[in-house]
Amino acid sequence: HTRVRSSPLLPANDPTLLFTNAGMNQFKDVFLGVEKRDYVRACSSQKCLRAGGKHNDLDEVGKTARHQTFFEMLGNFSFGDYFKEDAIKLAWDFLVNELKMDPRRLWFTVFGGDDEVGPDEDAEKFWEKVGASRERILRFGRKDNFWQMADTGPCGPCSEIHYYLGDDPDDPTKNRVDLVNGPGDTTMEIWNLVFMQYEQLADGTRHDLPKPSIDTGMGLERMAAVLQGTHDNYATDLFRSLIKAVADATGVDPDGPKKVSHRVIADHLRATSFLIAEGVLPSNEGRGYVLRRIMRRAMRHAELLGAHDPLMWKLVPALVREMGAAYPELHHAETLITETLKLEETRFRRTLERGLGILDAETKKLKSGDKLKGETAFTLYDTYGFPLDLTQDALRPRGIGVDLDGFNAAMDRQREKARASWSGSGDAATESVWFALREKAGASEFLGYETERAEGVVQALVRDGNEIETLKAGESGAVVLNQTPFYAESGGQIGDTGMISGDGVRFRVTDTQKKAGDVFVHIGTVEQGTLKTGAAVALEVDHARRGAIRANHSATHLLHEALRQVLGDHVAQKGSLVAPDRLRFDFSHPKPMTADELARVEDIANDIVLQNSPVTTRLMGLDEARASGARALFGEKYGDEVRVVAMGESGNALGWSVELCGGTHVARTGDIGLIAGLSDSGVASGVRRLEALTGKAARKNANNIIQLAKSAAAELRAPLEEMPGRLAGLLEERKRLERELSDTRKKLAMGGGKASGADGARMVGDIKLLARAVSGIEIKDLKGLADEGKKQVGSGVVAIVGVTGDGKAGIVVGVTDDLTKRFSAVDLVRKAAEALGGKGGGGRPDMAQAGGPDGGKADAALAAIEQALGG
Repeated sequence: HTRVRSSPLLPANDPTLLFTNAGMNQFKDVFLGVEKRDYVRACSSQKCLRAGGKHNDLDEVGKTARHQTFFEMLGNFSFGDYFKEDAIKLAWDFLVNELKMDPRRLWFTVFGGDDEVGPDEDAEKFWEKVGASRERILRFGRKDNFWQMADTGPCGPCSEIHYYLGDDPDDPTKNRVDLVNGPGDTTMEIWNLVFMQYEQLADGTRHDLPKPSIDTGMGLERMAAVLQGTHDNYATDLFRSLIKAVADATGVDPDGPKKVSHRVIADHLRATSFLIAEGVLPSNEGRGYVLRRIMRRAMRHAELLGAHDPLMWKLVPALVREMGAAYPELHHAETLITETLKLEETRFRRTLERGLGILDAETKKLKSGDKLKGETAFTLYDTYGFPLDLTQDALRPRGIGVDLDGFNAAMDRQREKARASWSGSGDAATESVWFALREKAGASEFLGYETERAEGVVQALVRDGNEIETLKAGESGAVVLNQTPFYAESGGQIGDTGMISGDGVRFRVTDTQKKAGDVFVHIGTVEQGTLKTGAAVALEVDHARRGAIRANHSATHLLHEALRQVLGDHVAQKGSLVAPDRLRFDFSHPKPMTADELARVEDIANDIVLQNSPVTTRLMGLDEARASGARALFGEKYGDEVRVVAMGESGNALGWSVELCGGTHVARTGDIGLIAGLSDSGVASGVRRLEALTGKAARKNANNIIQLAKSAAAELRAPLEEMPGRLAGLLEERKRLERELSDTRKKLAMGGGKASGADGARMVGDIKLLARAVSGIEIKDLKGLADEGKKQVGSGVVAIVGVTGDGKAGIVVGVTDDLTKRFSAVDLVRKAAEALGGKGGGGRPDMAQAGGPDGGKADAALAAIEQALGG
């Protein structure tokens, strides 16, 4: 058999499952014959979670010796190779000959048949053939011996192997038939051999699979219990180190009256940690809600053990030591797991304290058999964040229930109020269809942090603002799915494109948008077939385009930090665009960037690219994230919990660049490849725009520049390496000609005027002042003369008064850049304006202008400026 690594807990290729719940999940398409692999036999150790949907063991954890939410499933598989006889032969050989199990302790069950399928007489015959006693082969019905992974998909009869854990296997009063699939823990199922023969369809029909196959599942925890001689999975070394860590942290006997709480915490620590490691974060929807429920159940038991401070996060190192070697993802995500657990438990303890206080007050007069008002339970949920199942758990020991009808009625009233609010909100009213879909189908679950391929179920189709049942070839519309790897436009990152395909259907996605907050809407056109609601479809994001977008998004983070280092802490993001072919980053800065500044920003950002350091994501509280130095994105709305993306190996404790961001990013900074082609432009007062290219686009741009340089060199008839010198010579010649023309223009302009001082500049203290009054020149041309004057003095102040034909005057004052911190042109021009009988004046510290009605006071105006300089 080919050894196959465990697939993730999130089954990207099966939209019918909330979590991977069996070893065969990753082989579903192989069983169905739609996927071919280079092997026909496989074995695996699969991580599984049963805490939601059809297979849900959550409420049994801690109460029995053999239930866990997270467990490891050992399995061997045949894809059209061997079938029942060989599967049974292999199972007997492994248990009896390899593991040395006593056949007297083994029981074998087979499918007894029903109206659709007859009894599995072949399985009975094959068990007898390998050596099983006839009296130990038992028939059971569909509930126990017909297996299917979900409501649809591969299925078939199965044969279970049960093991008697008691002292004496020959004692018929204890090793009994009625304990197989019966009460107690002394006889338990250890292995299930599934004979995959059929595919169950959504319409209730069942078809034969292309080739009969084998799927077996053996719980590692249960086998450990058998081989370590205990009746209890939690007494094996798989759990004892975790339970000891709980006991050490709480000081409570792990085998005493509160042992259930120890077990719940140990199991739930495993489940929550593996989910977080795969990118699931606590929320109020879908998988995130199941995660939160598991976390809070464990945290409630920590409180029952007397833990007054958050406990779960302290146990993560023990889990990583125990399982990190087999599952390296625990090592990689240890920080994220720790911080997520700590944040959730800190918040939950506040919720718990507040909710339990209100609950005590509301139920003082209630007795066993009574029910808490549904309106009260809803207030606890809606106002105080106290989940309904937690309210039920807290009241259950007292025998008090909850009026669920009243709770649901209050929930419906709240939804109606929200709908009315939505419908009256201007533009939103035109898209009210999305709110109705959000209410009916729930939020879309985003899988795109971990995968670009998945399967989903079509929840709704929309065209021209109306919900429809089908979209035919050639028709355009929008598709809503239960889960999707397509990123919906937000935070500056544009939406994904790609393909949705199914049975004879192809829908090309040209954009993905968010509606009603968190409904992902796939916009596009049906290229082939007819797309229908309820259809199971394959989803594939345009990989190359997504890769380019990821690189550009990560590059904006690096450029943001580089800009701060070069220009100063005043730099703040004012907007962005992250597209596959370019990136754009708007930021606060009062003046254009110099070529040197652009070069430094590019160098600093590329230094981090070359580090090729991991890009890490953490879940943190908003206040904690900001306190850590994480920067928020402009225009983004944040909840109490945020994703913190960190890059680079220097800077603060989290990383060199640390930002709050819900977008998709590269795995390592080196994946960006190159950041180049930076340009700076103005978009508004005090706001600059930086544009850049990465990866292939940057390389292509560099090649284009080289070609342009070669063309320019050819025009100059000079070798490429001599072109800068040749260009410098041409530019110097041009400047010489411009100076000659400028001098001529000034002589003509000032020839009929009267200079108020010497023809050249003079020193006022340590400041060079060029002050003149001119006539016969347009006021609008004074600024050009002032610019020329600033070039002449190099460092100093230029003041030029122009007197018009009607006796009025205008004045322009220029201050060279090196003196603007000592003297402002605005302040100087206002003093001159007062002498001319005017008021005000304005401009910039390096250039300002004003006017006045009395041109005869031109000399007085220039004298006022001289006096202001200290003369």
